[in-house]
Amino acid sequence: MSALGSIVPLAFGALRRNRMRSSLTSLGVIIGVGALIVTVSSGEGSKAVLQAQLATLGTNLLIILPGSSTSGGARGGPGSGKPLTHADLLDLVAGVSAARYSAPVDRTTTQVVIDNQNWLTTVYGSTPEFFAIRDWTLARGRFFTSGEADSGAKVCLLGQTVATQLFGNGDPLGQVVRVKIMPCEVVGVLGGKGQSSQGQDQDDLVVMPWVTFKSRMMSQDRVHVGSILISALSPDEVSHAQSQAMGVLRQAHRLSDKELDDFTVRNLADLAATQEQAADTQTGMLRNVAAVSLLVGGIGIMNIMLVSVTERTREIGIRLAIGASENRVLLQFLVEAIVLSAAGGLVGIALGLGGSLALSAINHWPFIVSPGWVLMAFGLSMGIGVVFGFYPARKAARMNPIDALRFE
Repeated sequence: MSALGSIVPLAFGALRRNRMRSSLTSLGVIIGVGALIVTVSSGEGSKAVLQAQLATLGTNLLIILPGSSTSGGARGGPGSGKPLTHADLLDLVAGVSAARYSAPVDRTTTQVVIDNQNWLTTVYGSTPEFFAIRDWTLARGRFFTSGEADSGAKVCLLGQTVATQLFGNGDPLGQVVRVKIMPCEVVGVLGGKGQSSQGQDQDDLVVMPWVTFKSRMMSQDRVHVGSILISALSPDEVSHAQSQAMGVLRQAHRLSDKELDDFTVRNLADLAATQEQAADTQTGMLRNVAAVSLLVGGIGIMNIMLVSVTERTREIGIRLAIGASENRVLLQFLVEAIVLSAAGGLVGIALGLGGSLALSAINHWPFIVSPGWVLMAFGLSMGIGVVFGFYPARKAARMNPIDALRFE
């Protein structure tokens, strides 16, 4: 039998003689490994939810808004400055080669009524490109056409929330609802998107052609545009499209190099990166807490192993006196420390996986645990046994047999 094969049973036997102490010694490692698994899984799950919510806002999306105004040194909020125009939209369509789609967007909050049912919702006016930019699907019916958009046809699409509130389980298609004071035929119902990352119901809306919205419902001129949406050709082109859009608008607005932008371009990719960075920072802080727990667990293992060496001094002296080598004694105590920490690591992994599964069910995010992190957690627990068990094991191996036999 190899040296390790004969030592492992001795190590397990010594640990079984003090089951309660062994269990309590592993507790620090159990907590540290479990916390590490829960932290990583929760971080990945919350990031997946964040990415899914941002994906519902649109594909490779840029939002262009009017800038802020300045009066007497006081600056207004976004949208308080010079309004965007339909000419700006045409310039962007012609000048931003990195854009796949561009669409004007105006909106208002008003009542939508049919028979004795009514609902206060947000009504959007845009073009057919709006649905492609927002990556919106249909639950039933159809989108309005370019011809309907250009002619200002009185047609609209309902979000899931509005359709449910007005029609319940009934079919809205072909029905005529009154939006503000204008009758409008329902030609489609949009697929559900759920809540945004800010908690807003994205399905609580009505969408109609921009010309219909401006001219027929709001009785406004078609010169000004509330905002402009742009969808870049690909995720890699978003920054390029943003730079082009800013250049086009600065040139169209005749801004000199010293003048600030009189518009705002919001890049949702930057927003996503910022929120993911915040999530990573929080996850990193929690991982540090788990690392401290592992360190405390390692110190606990070293402490108990030193106590064990002291309690078994005569046993060590006898083994050394009858010919056991220092390496065999060192290996026995090192194996005991590794078994303690590895067992704690396995229990911690099991508890961490269970805790992660429970949190994912409570918070409604996906259960994501990378096998790499599980292996790393187990490797860390093994490493703690080696690092913190080496000093007590070396102390045992270097005992003088005569002094050890005289120990009371």
